[in-house]
Amino acid sequence: MDNPSNYKIINIRSDSGREPKASVLLIYTGGTIGMSYDESGSLVPFNFGHIIEKISYLKGYNLKITAISFPKPIDSSNIKLDHWNDLAYIIYENYDSYDGFVVLHGTDTMAYSASALSFMLEGLNKPVIFTGAQLPIGAARSDARENLITALDIASLKKQNRSVVSEVCIYFNYLLLRGNRSKKVESQHFNAFESENYPPLAEAGVEIDYNYAALKPYLPDEQLGYKKIVDTNVAILKIFPGMTPQVVESILSIEGLKGVVMETYGAGNAPSESWFFDYLERAIKKDIIIFNVSQCMGGKVIQGRYQTSKTLDNIGVLSGNDITTEAAITKMMYLFSNRESSENIRKRLVTPLRGEMTETNFN
Repeated sequence: MDNPSNYKIINIRSDSGREPKASVLLIYTGGTIGMSYDESGSLVPFNFGHIIEKISYLKGYNLKITAISFPKPIDSSNIKLDHWNDLAYIIYENYDSYDGFVVLHGTDTMAYSASALSFMLEGLNKPVIFTGAQLPIGAARSDARENLITALDIASLKKQNRSVVSEVCIYFNYLLLRGNRSKKVESQHFNAFESENYPPLAEAGVEIDYNYAALKPYLPDEQLGYKKIVDTNVAILKIFPGMTPQVVESILSIEGLKGVVMETYGAGNAPSESWFFDYLERAIKKDIIIFNVSQCMGGKVIQGRYQTSKTLDNIGVLSGNDITTEAAITKMMYLFSNRESSENIRKRLVTPLRGEMTETNFN
């Protein structure tokens, strides 16, 4: 990671001198939530040491909050592997010192980052809650206050000395979602994220109502480890009407390519032209893994239901079942970074690792 001295660390007291009920590490990467208006009316990152002034409700929260800020806050559109590796390392290094973690992150790539960290943090037994905002924290109608306060609530909640939430999640607009099941679906309204193929883990109203049946079980014998993502030899191929052989060839002939997430129609269907199947089969014979995911918000890939997807199944395309594109591409990066055999990677791609897909698959 970057030189640790470049990271700004601020201790925030919200306990009014009392013994804090829990400790939370707040990690600010950038994004709209951490912006405020300066005297000229321009948006600039604000000093997290003044967060109590921005959100006065925190004064009575009785939490020990430590804020750590990236050396230079980044727009989430500029997220790179180094940022994911830094986030995972920060959580790993501070894991024993805090009850939970809240990551403040821009919304555009939040689902990718949450998915990536869900794979990188192995044996996680504490909450890592991603949140952000559609409006800056200094705006009168900002959603930042509620998102941040509730994320802190969730990250600090324990029962019988165990975290209620023990996985990577996204909290946004009153809903707690499994991170690797989430997608950004809205840029103009506050309900920015949805999880069509998995129920919300909690819903915030007068109280926070947890869906305990959907939460990942607490596993007392697990020990946290983390693995870096270093391999980006992957691509996304989105199927569309009128797609030409040149488009498919240009992607599948990328030098060093190891895997492709292929976004198909409906339940996993694709064009039935022979040239299309020929290109895919050639790639698979070169040990390039093709992972079939649906373009639909909900539903799943069922290879073999229709003739076109049956051919995909026959040539060795893997079914992604109900996984999201964000989880599929980050899972692929994670598995390739582990330097496992191609056979093992293929098996693990179609097997749930962190609850990112339903157990049943159709390969």
